[in-house]
Amino acid sequence: MEHFIFALQVQFRGLLQMILVLGIGGSFPYGFHISVINYPSHIRKFINETWIDRHGSPLHPETVMLLWSFIVSVYGIGGFLGSLCCGPFSLPRKKCQMFTNLIMLVAALFMALSKTAKSFEMILVGRFLYGIGSGFSLNIHPQYVGEISPKKLRGFTNSTVAVFLTLGKLTGQVVGLREILGSEALWPWLLASSGLSALIQLVTLPFFPDSPSYLLIQKGNEEACRKAIRKLWGEGDHQAEIDDIMKEKGAMASTKTLRVLEVIKERSLRWQLYILMTVMTTLQLCGINAIYFYSFEVFHTAKFEEYLIPYVSLGVGLCECLSSILCVTGATISVMVEIFSQSYRPSAFLIVGCINWMGLFVLGMIFPVIVDNLGPYCFLIFLGILALSAIFIYLYLPETKGKSIMEIKAEFNKNLSGEHPSSPRQGEGPTKPRYPCMQKK
Repeated sequence: MEHFIFALQVQFRGLLQMILVLGIGGSFPYGFHISVINYPSHIRKFINETWIDRHGSPLHPETVMLLWSFIVSVYGIGGFLGSLCCGPFSLPRKKCQMFTNLIMLVAALFMALSKTAKSFEMILVGRFLYGIGSGFSLNIHPQYVGEISPKKLRGFTNSTVAVFLTLGKLTGQVVGLREILGSEALWPWLLASSGLSALIQLVTLPFFPDSPSYLLIQKGNEEACRKAIRKLWGEGDHQAEIDDIMKEKGAMASTKTLRVLEVIKERSLRWQLYILMTVMTTLQLCGINAIYFYSFEVFHTAKFEEYLIPYVSLGVGLCECLSSILCVTGATISVMVEIFSQSYRPSAFLIVGCINWMGLFVLGMIFPVIVDNLGPYCFLIFLGILALSAIFIYLYLPETKGKSIMEIKAEFNKNLSGEHPSSPRQGEGPTKPRYPCMQKK
């Protein structure tokens, strides 16, 4: 087994290196900015001090809270706009991600200089730009990493998106501790520190190729596709994978790249959209982001001493990170990449981005109201949502492991004919479940 793992690492060394580079500048910053902002005391104090310097009198506490809330929420607005700008186009993944790094570096510059310039508005602008960059990255990263892997490793590579996201959350909590960058003197550098991940990716990504499917389908360059595959997957016979991409290209020859409204109206994509909306809504309403957003208030209400709260919150982040690493085979991002072909994927990910970012905003607004009305029973709502989602996915999501895009599409087309997943066809006796994941061992 050890020899097999070693051989895998040697053969796919280029792929593993690219997964690391994509993760550092992809979903990692998204998670980082969710957690790094959840301990607000220094920034609230800075807002008030800045106002006193300008006008000679302090702001009303409610006004400070309003400004603070807007600084936090503007990240979601920026992310929503970033998803809208990125989604409708089949852009070169590499160039688009490098452009995102430049946005992140500009945002980091605003954050680093905000205290020196005595401008809380610079924090607002930086947070907004971080949101735009994260909106781009969270759209591009899953598509890019899903397109650079062979079928047998696609589930693993797609799951790394969630791993880097949770690593970003955990890192934001760690560097936000008072002993590192969370002190009153260093908090601007805390908010600017994610610029380092953008810089690393900006420097290293040019040494890696665009995705093989993009090079073959969009650019029509078979030689560049083969060269990219050899660099990522090592030497060997990869003709079967190239043939699958060629089949997808052939299918796309008679299918134009659809925009969002066209994807929504397309009857053949109806069940894929049902799955997309169910999975993404469940992701936002499973309760974990509610804990992150309100960790300070929750633990403060639970009578924890204020100086202990960052460490207790860190425990939550560590648990999620370990869960993400240990559960690398199910995966929300895997589903999104594998159920849509190249011509539909950009618009599908725009829909994913919109649901994700709007879900963050709505969750942040309604969770306090839910808590006020239900108290400790508020998470029963999340439990009900998870149960209903699990039943729906079990019944109507086909197994995607080891299958090409065309095979997965054929599975979904069976739903359009009105077949129940476990019902026998006319004239046939009892059959095995249509989905391999439902077969009894």
